[in-house]
Order: sequence, then structure tokens, then C-alpha cells
Amino acid sequence: MLSAHSRRQVLVPLAFLTFGAMLVFSGCAPDGPAPSASATAGPQGSAAADEEIFTPLVGSVLAPPLVVAGTDGLDHVAYELFLTNTIGQAVTIDGLSVVGDGAELSKLEGDELLSWIRILGSPDPGRVLVPGQSATVILDVAMAEGVTVPPQLEHVIEFSPAEAMPPMITAHMTQTIIDVGVDESEPIVIGSPVSGAGWLDGNGCCEASAHRSAINPVNGALHAPERFAIDFVQLDEESRIFDGPIDDLQSYAFYGAEILAVGDGPIVSMKWDLPDEKPGAHPVGLELGEYGGNHVVQKIGEGQYAFYAHLQGANPKKLAVGQEMSRGDVLGYLGNSGNTDMPHLHFHVMDSPLPLASNGLPFVFDSLTLAGTVGDQDLDVCMTEPRPCTIGGPGPVGLKSVMPIQQDVIDLAG
Repeated sequence: MLSAHSRRQVLVPLAFLTFGAMLVFSGCAPDGPAPSASATAGPQGSAAADEEIFTPLVGSVLAPPLVVAGTDGLDHVAYELFLTNTIGQAVTIDGLSVVGDGAELSKLEGDELLSWIRILGSPDPGRVLVPGQSATVILDVAMAEGVTVPPQLEHVIEFSPAEAMPPMITAHMTQTIIDVGVDESEPIVIGSPVSGAGWLDGNGCCEASAHRSAINPVNGALHAPERFAIDFVQLDEESRIFDGPIDDLQSYAFYGAEILAVGDGPIVSMKWDLPDEKPGAHPVGLELGEYGGNHVVQKIGEGQYAFYAHLQGANPKKLAVGQEMSRGDVLGYLGNSGNTDMPHLHFHVMDSPLPLASNGLPFVFDSLTLAGTVGDQDLDVCMTEPRPCTIGGPGPVGLKSVMPIQQDVIDLAG
């Protein structure tokens, strides 16, 4: 589940399920359907309310964009677009801009898009959608501190069909679709699920990490429960992730660390019957309910549930469903059960008690100390060899009400 960078997935996410290409739609218009109700603009710009414009690409958002303050001093608007090519020929996505209040807030162009597009049914990155194919575009609009996030966002997509068929299909097209409102809900403020110094944030917000890529087709819909998820591993006093054979659980000094309730509330579900996996290998043959390994789901607010995954088994604290927990209570111990190839705690907050069929919600820690950040190439090395990670940055900084950013190293009080 922990990966060195969005471009190089080293460990697997909690669940990343894909499915095959969709059927090609057909309609009265040449090589395409009538315009979709979700598309509000067309090839030559925005459409008026009483105007119809042909839009070969149609789309929607998986969930309204949410905003969270990061340790980097930026407000991150993290969400996903779902796009479908409705015409009978391939299209190449050339650019995508996010616009709010008339200003361009973010733009991805050319091969820069490859890190952010996930084509359904394909493990490979790409910008080409064949007829009927769909893709998810992962977005992170980063706003400077103090800059107001616009209440509405729209998306300008530039693309090139394989063959021009004027007047409706031209060699290069631009359409504006998906005018969506930003969810102004404040992130929940929580305590830490682990305690101590040197915790590394793996796969956290907000780049196109393994967690951001985990779009799950469950219960008849797509879900992004891991949008803001963190994989916690702890560096030892020499800044190593492990010291000894990579496939030995005892090489990881943080294996068995206490897992703490991040807030007050009852346990709504749990699982304790799975063994720890051998590190360094990807588990196979897991059922859907086993991806999170041994785990606890706790209600910590209205429509807010905390998920603590990959724990050691046997319910060591003899917890019970319905049991009221208080912030800081020990729930169990950090393990390596389920869909994991390295000991760690997978943690996320979601809007339902279903870990894979829910919408991921942002959260902020009431306080933390930012020790620094581990670089991409350095993390590649210290994840695979018992060598120290190099921690860069200005040094320890105390912060309040922020979310750690991917590859941050933080000290937490629990």
C-alpha cells in the first residue's frame, strides 16, 4: 500500500479493482449520441442555457470536491473526474484545465496527464480513449493559503479525435463540461492513530498515489474511499524503515505499535481472524472483505467513520461492536494482514461504515510536528534496502489543524 511516488507504485493500495471497456454508444448524430445533460459546454466554448452543443466526451465527478489544509501551507481541493468517449473513434486527451471565477486554477498538458489519468480496464497509463472507453482523472487543485477557493469549478478539456469529420468532429476540439459546486464542509479534527516520532506518510494527499488511484466498483457504483488515506510507517532512530531481512516482520521496529482511537465514538464493525502476511510479497486470492486485513471501523461523527486497517489479529483488547471508545484508547496493534506487503497502518476517514463502498473525507490532526520530507528517489532506496531515509526540509515545525502531505515525516502525540 505504501508507494514511493505517484509515478512508481511500490506497494499495493487497499483495493484497486478495474473492469473492462464499456459498450460504444450510438445515436442520431454522426458517430455519437445526443449531448449529455452533464455536459454544459461544447467544442467552441460554453453553451448558453437554451443551446445544444455536441460534446464527444461526457463526464461527471465521483463526489463534490473537498478542501483540506496541508502541511505545505496550501489548501488542496482533491477530487476525481469520470470521463467517457461516446464517439466511434479514439480521442487523445491533450489538456485539462480547472477554472473557477473566470480564472484558470490548474492545468495539465500532454504527457503530464499520464500520471493523473486512470483508464478503466487498463493497468497502463494513457491519454487515448478508444470508443466507449472511460477514464478517471485524478485532480489536486492547490490554492495558496488565504486565497478563497471558488464555490464552483468547471473543466475545459482539449482533445484530438483520430479522424476529423467536419463540421461536428474537428481535428482539435475543446469543450467545457462538469460545472460542480465545492463542498464547503470543514474537515474533521482528530487525534493521531499512532504516537511517537518519525512517522512517514505513505500514499497520502494529494498527488496521484496508489490511494488516489483506488477507484472501487463496489455495490453497483464507483467509490474513492482512499482519497485522503495515509499509510503510516515509522522510521527508527537512524531513519530506517527496516533493519534486517526485508521479509522478516521483526525487521520493522514499529511492528506491533499501539493503534489509537482518533476520537470518541462506538465501534461499528471489526475483523480479527486473518494472519499477518510475509513482508515483501503481494498477497493473492483475497476476498473483498479481506483487503483491509484485520481492522476496526469506528463512528467518530455524523456521517464520519474512521478505518484502521492491517492490524494484528486475535482482538487483543477484546473489543465489541457497539463499544464506546474515547480518543487515545488502544484499539489493537500495527500488523501486516490483508492486502499489504509491508507492516503499516492504513488509516482513512469515510462517509459510511463500508471501507470500500464509501466516499473518502478529509481530516486534520489537531497538532503535529513536521520533521521534514523524504524525496522520491531516496524513498525508493530506503523502502527496499535497510538504509536510512534522508529527511529534507527546514527542520521541526509545529503545526495545528493540518493534514500531512505524501512523504512527510511527522511526530505525533497520539
